[in-house]
Amino acid sequence: MKFTERIKQLREERQMPQRQFAAALEIDTATYCKIEKGERRVKAEQVVVIADLLQTDKDELLTLWLADQVTAVVDDEQKVADKALYIAKKSVKR
Repeated sequence: MKFTERIKQLREERQMPQRQFAAALEIDTATYCKIEKGERRVKAEQVVVIADLLQTDKDELLTLWLADQVTAVVDDEQKVADKALYIAKKSVKR
């Protein structure tokens, strides 16, 4: 599941309006709508705000957000994606 799909799902389950999220992120509602449609990216610090609003696990949302970021970059660089992901995996400290 993508980050955008998950936040929309959680927001709708909690019956929260998009304008509430827009206000918390200090953006207009149209911009937030673009976030849920995947037309605009959010920053990591905004993911934390969204997790707080949704009262959900921030690590889950950050993981989905990061996966989307990686996918966007990898899709653009298909030739070297596997090697880059392998190196990144080895470089990440556990």
